[in-house]
Amino acid sequence: MKKLLLLGPAWPYRGGIAASNEQLAIALQKQGHEVEICTFRLQYPSLLFPGKSQYSETPRPKGGVTIQRAINSINPLNWFVQGKAIRKRGYDQLVVRYWTPFLAPALGTVCRRAKCSGMRVTALVDNLIPHEEHIWDKPFTRHFVHSVDDFVVMSHQVREEIAAFCPEKPVRYSPHPVYDIYGAKIDRNEAAAQLQLDASLQWALFFGLIRAYKGLDWLIDAWAILKKRGVADGKKLLVAGEFYENEEKYRNQIAQLGLTDDVVIHNRFIPDNEVAAYFSLADLSVQPYKSATQSGITQIAYHFETPMIVTDVGGLAEIVPHGKVGYVAPPNPTAVADAIEKFYADGPIDRFANAIRIEKERFSWDALARTVLIETKKF
Repeated sequence: MKKLLLLGPAWPYRGGIAASNEQLAIALQKQGHEVEICTFRLQYPSLLFPGKSQYSETPRPKGGVTIQRAINSINPLNWFVQGKAIRKRGYDQLVVRYWTPFLAPALGTVCRRAKCSGMRVTALVDNLIPHEEHIWDKPFTRHFVHSVDDFVVMSHQVREEIAAFCPEKPVRYSPHPVYDIYGAKIDRNEAAAQLQLDASLQWALFFGLIRAYKGLDWLIDAWAILKKRGVADGKKLLVAGEFYENEEKYRNQIAQLGLTDDVVIHNRFIPDNEVAAYFSLADLSVQPYKSATQSGITQIAYHFETPMIVTDVGGLAEIVPHGKVGYVAPPNPTAVADAIEKFYADGPIDRFANAIRIEKERFSWDALARTVLIETKKF
């Protein structure tokens, strides 16, 4: 048995990374380890946070994991104090979650101060270089990567990015597990009633926070192409998620393309207890990303056995085998439109269901937990 600390987002913060840290901690506990989570006292200053709230509206997660709020992302004195406090607690391994250079100074300093002779520091990396790059990304990231002993990644693209910074350090791969915290799939008519949408229509779903790299503008252009082809009859595009950039830009695009009646937007962060309704109503989940590493949205779709269309960027094609659980399209609006048309034209909507059930078995929290724990030489 090991004594482990996970450092990163967790309740009361919202979002996929927080939820996945909690799921990983529970998986490690089930394997017999003693696990705690250390999360932020202050994660992002309000002025820098693009959304409406950083905090979850759901109760504390079940599973009995201890969560302490301690790290202040903008207070260097706090970094030194908390790093020293972590070192004194005698953990066997510190697992630090990394996804943005903004937090690199805080996380890197805490890791350096926390290190002691018997503790290994492992970084679980979602993104090494962000999708929207800034001048400080590389120096901040360099500060972080040299504070840890080894890495676990969930896409091969991130493995390559790490090699460019520190090729001598070990990197292990385990794909992003399926999110199974959102309950079971519900009846489609019930889902439509909950969302106050028309169950007689067919629905394509764009789900998650709206940021430029996720390609919603490409999907809107693709829908205009489908409408011109006559493929969009009886179908609508449902966009569900909070805008982290200017919503009017997209609404103007929709209006200019004559799609006002074809696109439904739910501009808000979707709480956990409503996720099932969106994926139970949707015929397919569309992720027209312009850049990516891996995506938690694919793992929600796997949980609800919803077919997917993704673009061939980053690690998405690793997770979505083309023709088995959906389609992988070249990254442009016409190709996305072609894939959506093919999905609706080639047979019954549920034709991917058996392959999805088989494929999702390889995405387990137990596998990720075991990969995190693998011993490697320290540098």
